[in-house]
Amino acid sequence: MSRTTPADVRVRVAEDPADREACFAVRKEVFVAEQGVDEAIEYDAFDAPDSDTVHVVAEGPDGPLGTGRLLHGPAAAGVTGGEPGVGSLGRLAVRQVARGLGVGAAVVRGLEGAAAQLGLRAVDLHAQTHALGFYERLGYQAYGPEFEDAGIGHRAMRREL
Repeated sequence: MSRTTPADVRVRVAEDPADREACFAVRKEVFVAEQGVDEAIEYDAFDAPDSDTVHVVAEGPDGPLGTGRLLHGPAAAGVTGGEPGVGSLGRLAVRQVARGLGVGAAVVRGLEGAAAQLGLRAVDLHAQTHALGFYERLGYQAYGPEFEDAGIGHRAMRREL
């Protein structure tokens, strides 16, 4: 991989099947291969092209570096407790070679921009406990107790838009 700099990173909505496959490849590398998440639970109905979901891909000169998705409308209701106007960020992943370049923050801000365009007033996410400080620096506040998802400790967090 070439020497990617933060200025080289571009985040955009995944528009077509090739974009979505790039998102899924990053998730497989990070969650399945690196963190040991069972592939059978990594992908779900919210990954279908016709779901109320926005996927974003962060790209550098050599290809995809990170991804994330935004659930909104009925898709978000199961995660946010049905609270109107609240979206749910998830499946946030950055390839190991791109960590420390601001890719994660760029993905989060890209998803927040998509949420704002949809008229959402806030976004929730379930942060792995080791990443709480990262999300706090982006303005998220943790709430509720720690819980386990895919064998990994998490906390719910929210940011008003």
